Amino acid sequence: MRQLRIGFRHERGEMDRILEPEVMDSCEDSEAYDAMDHTEVNLAFVERVLELGATGGRILDVGTGPAAIPILLAQRLPTVEVFGIDLSASMLELGNFHAAEAGMTDRIVLKQADAKDLPFPNQFFDGVLSNSIMHHIPDPLPMLREVNRVIRSDGLILIRDLIRPNSTEAALGLVEKHASGATPYQKKLFYDSFLAAFTISEVEDMISQVTLPGTVVVQSSDRHWSVERPKEVD
Repeated sequence: MRQLRIGFRHERGEMDRILEPEVMDSCEDSEAYDAMDHTEVNLAFVERVLELGATGGRILDVGTGPAAIPILLAQRLPTVEVFGIDLSASMLELGNFHAAEAGMTDRIVLKQADAKDLPFPNQFFDGVLSNSIMHHIPDPLPMLREVNRVIRSDGLILIRDLIRPNSTEAALGLVEKHASGATPYQKKLFYDSFLAAFTISEVEDMISQVTLPGTVVVQSSDRHWSVERPKEVD
């Protein structure tokens, strides 16, 4: 598939985005992604969810992929019910397999759905999570507006993704630093994700256009930004 460049408001020295396909729906791509070792990143993500105040209730994972985040969260919180959505049928097939393998099908519900048109009522969730999905979406503003619609006003938010580097050389350096043991195909997927990602300033610009009170945008690692909002405590 031809890669598309998209201009987004950016600072001098920043690369333009080069879009990836929005849906990772080939079995080859899904299985290659699933086979990569995301353990450290996923554990850090779930730890931050707990630090932001998650204790149970209904949590939505947008772009759940093979359901690693819902499984880890359900293992840590015995009263949580996690809904995971993804557009990719092949990813959801892997996710259902892993949820069954972990014995979590009673508390993990996976649906094929578009992040930009969520099939849930207003203020349905106590928290909304998303890990590494925004770079797949050409314009994430509709997704962010849907997050605002389906979350309770006191609910926690954690949206995390890669930061687009300033150059292709910097992107290659991050791939070698964090995926040196991956296959060439997995490295290409990782590299393409960096080129499709957003900068922190672009994320701040999007958040300013969406009513998500109490959220902050932070750099959470050498390669990630996060949009965070803690759960309000009564």
